[in-house]
Amino acid sequence: MNFKRSINSLYYEWWKNIDKFIFSLILILFITGLFFSLVSTSLIASDKLNTNDYSFFFKHLIFIFLGLILIFIFSSIDQEKLFKFSYTIFLISIVFLILVPFIGVEIKGSKRWIDLYFLPRFQPIELVKPFLIIFISLILSNQNYSNIFFKYLLSFLTTLLVALLLALQPDIGQTLLIFLSWSILIFCSGINIVFLSILFLSLIFIFLYLIFFVQKFEYIKNRLLSFFDSDSGTHNFQSDKAIESITSGGFFGKGIGEGTLKNRVPEAHTDYIISVISEEFGVIAIILILLLFLVFIYSVFKKVYFESEEKIKLILVGSVSLILMQAMIHIGVNIRLFPTTGMTLPFISYGGSSIISISILSGVILNLTKRKIR
Repeated sequence: MNFKRSINSLYYEWWKNIDKFIFSLILILFITGLFFSLVSTSLIASDKLNTNDYSFFFKHLIFIFLGLILIFIFSSIDQEKLFKFSYTIFLISIVFLILVPFIGVEIKGSKRWIDLYFLPRFQPIELVKPFLIIFISLILSNQNYSNIFFKYLLSFLTTLLVALLLALQPDIGQTLLIFLSWSILIFCSGINIVFLSILFLSLIFIFLYLIFFVQKFEYIKNRLLSFFDSDSGTHNFQSDKAIESITSGGFFGKGIGEGTLKNRVPEAHTDYIISVISEEFGVIAIILILLLFLVFIYSVFKKVYFESEEKIKLILVGSVSLILMQAMIHIGVNIRLFPTTGMTLPFISYGGSSIISISILSGVILNLTKRKIR
């Protein structure tokens, strides 16, 4: 009886203090992804498993249910405990990332996943990303270090470690996302713009050197060259089919189940979900999804404006910037603005690791935007 009363009390306190509008937007985005998972993966399940069940949809539903539990946990715990807890999970996630080259599962030439007996296949970088944002933000806002350049150096070395581990997989898309997130955080912390520009140009130079002169990254060079020269190679097949689907869908789409992209392109329900949605529901559906993202991001930034604590400001800005950049990269790939990266669309794409990652970020955002108890 006491246990039930304490659970009810915890839920009441949680519901009373969280930002209900931001929580509602998160729920709407998840439900939107679940709906499109249902209409875009039923045929895939039938083709691969020779059955008419909805295995992809039910897996997606299970991961969203787990994600909602994570959102509740991360949004309800005390903020100071959250920060201490984040250090531990960040270190554990780095260990998993280190294990990828040794025990990782290789798919299409890349080792990005690990599959342990007690843990189903997942992508460690998706666990790293939310806690990297918190870790860097806590470093940059730490009052124990008066030298700001030491903070920049420490945060850069941490980001570089993650980037090097990603490069070994290789996963250049996530590597760029990590560096962009770090750049936004140090920019918001007040770094000199000239210093930041020099650093950014240096990173671009290193990136170009790796892809053009290091054998391991030759596939990225080929992908970039074929991106700029549409007549060379077959690297543009998926992007071409995606843009064709968006064009053929028009403004209002072909209708549920009438799209063909999900049957022609591998992993369309993850990497090309925007094209799948556009083909069947039209550009109007994409506009509505983008509006949901923009309202969500604006709502969080509005909270940042009224926040006085630097570390909370940095974590919130880093979290929504990560979501925004990942969404922009995903959409950019689908409309052939960027080369193929294999980046999922937050909240919407099918994929357990991606859903768990965005759920943790959502829980952290809800925790740091909830009403302060005076």
